[in-house]
Amino acid sequence: MENETPKGERIAKVMARAGLASRREAERMIAAGRVTVNGKRIDSPALNVTPADKIVVDGKDVGEPEAPRLWLYHKPIGLVTTERDEKGRDTVFASLPAELPRVVSVGRLDINSEGLLLLTNDGGIKRKLELPSTGWLRRYRVRVNGRPSDKMLEPLRKGVTSEGERFQPMDVSLDRQQGANAWLTVALREGKNREIRRALDEVGLKVNRLIRVSYGPFQLGELKAGEVEEIKPRVLRDQLGLGKGISQKPKPKPKRRRK
Repeated sequence: MENETPKGERIAKVMARAGLASRREAERMIAAGRVTVNGKRIDSPALNVTPADKIVVDGKDVGEPEAPRLWLYHKPIGLVTTERDEKGRDTVFASLPAELPRVVSVGRLDINSEGLLLLTNDGGIKRKLELPSTGWLRRYRVRVNGRPSDKMLEPLRKGVTSEGERFQPMDVSLDRQQGANAWLTVALREGKNREIRRALDEVGLKVNRLIRVSYGPFQLGELKAGEVEEIKPRVLRDQLGLGKGISQKPKPKPKRRRK
């Protein structure tokens, strides 16, 4: 009996490339019975599909994946970076311009943080940019209550431990003292949950404002809170090392927000 490699790709990967969700989230959607293939409901992601197969998620057809695209989004304070929030809080995805296709975020910013959040329609790009091995520097402007000294900040440069979790060394510099607060620039190459807030708390500094200003080569720049700007295809190809499949002309930059 011959062993043949199944044709096509794993269904969760196809769903992720279509921008529906991350691969892991797609697997959860399948397990929840939300996905059918050629009219048959499936409950396991152990299935390969081809372009000839008809995939339906929550009653909607999953068409051919778009070319990979990436957007810069200036996340305001008060939004959670999740598709749905069990506490009923406002979400990033409900606040995006109506013109955007379905997107997923590259990493997260917590509800009290603001600044640059990358959005993509491609699950592969999301995974690539989130991998620690990608090693892109994420830079933040951070306002803290107190009068930090260089000596106080030194442990952060060596790496601190918070609640048993070890954080990698951070690049930290004191920009200016402003009354009872001080502004710092903090840069790191990984993004654990509330890492900067927790690390600064370990050295006695309480964060009262946190703004991400860059993620790798992508800058927040003059983008205003709530605005979105698409990265040009050429820049996306150059920065991510992507080959063919990216359209030459980006679609118009959506600026207005959903009501």
